[in-house]
Amino acid sequence: MSNVLVIGIAGGSGSGKTTLTNQIAAKFPEEVTVIKHDNYYKKHDEMSYEERSRLNYDHPNAFDTDLMIRDLKRLKQGETIECPVYDFTIHNRSKNTLTITPGKVIIVEGILIFENKELCDLMDIRIFVDTDADVRIIRRIQRDVMERARSLESVIGQYMNTVKPMHEQFVEPSKKNASLIVPEGGYNQVAMEMILNQIRSHLMAERED
Repeated sequence: MSNVLVIGIAGGSGSGKTTLTNQIAAKFPEEVTVIKHDNYYKKHDEMSYEERSRLNYDHPNAFDTDLMIRDLKRLKQGETIECPVYDFTIHNRSKNTLTITPGKVIIVEGILIFENKELCDLMDIRIFVDTDADVRIIRRIQRDVMERARSLESVIGQYMNTVKPMHEQFVEPSKKNASLIVPEGGYNQVAMEMILNQIRSHLMAERED
């Protein structure tokens, strides 16, 4: 496959990564492929729901990043992949997979994608969405209670026990690997226009080749 532009979008939980990703993908529906680190959480069929709910999902070891790296390399080569699907309501991988076809632009999204050097090296542009911690926790509560059928108590407990300390230990330090830091993600119109222009330039160059 001809030259593919790989954009990494990272940031803390609730920072606005998905909003930014969706806005970019909506502008270029034919050309952009999205691959999410969240879908690569390791499966734990051997555990009960209670055991799975107590796992630390904010540590790099919670993800099968090696599989994501293999899948991203295949997409860059023009191959279609079968991406795993993670079901947050059961804290486990679903039996389903998602067929993902390669685009001229691939967006890789996740909280810890800049923590892994091999994964970082596959990206051409690395964007870190930097959002105030208070805003992130409120967004996380709204999302997990409304969309993922969690109790308020469990969301706050998870935030204090793993999300916040892991953010400080792994996510925040990975910001140094970003090529662009965007405050407020998809709500930052200046940064958004810069990113869209970069993609437009890439697509125009591709058409001319």
